[in-house]
Amino acid sequence: METSFQDIRKKEVVNLTDGKQLGKVCDVVFTYPEGRVQGIVVPGGHGFRLGKGDMFIELKKVCKIGVDVILVDVRSAPKPGGKKPRWESTPEPPPPPPRDRRDYGEYE
Repeated sequence: METSFQDIRKKEVVNLTDGKQLGKVCDVVFTYPEGRVQGIVVPGGHGFRLGKGDMFIELKKVCKIGVDVILVDVRSAPKPGGKKPRWESTPEPPPPPPRDRRDYGEYE
């Protein structure tokens, strides 16, 4: 079965693992010289802008392309637009002190 990108981008992507709707396809990734399809990209809550929340789904994870839906089997699908867990966010280190200020030890 041959399908064009115009047809694929209109279809909703649903995860079979938890039944959540992941969004509509915003991009298709393929290798350049060979032209092999690697997978699809689903936006992560930012519409059609590419960002950090976008999710790449390998072609081997696509189970079925139906008339109006694409079924995928992704074990740990991130929540679109969700926050990072605490262990992934690292606080920024404090900025270094300015060099033109003297240390209190110089006054003694």
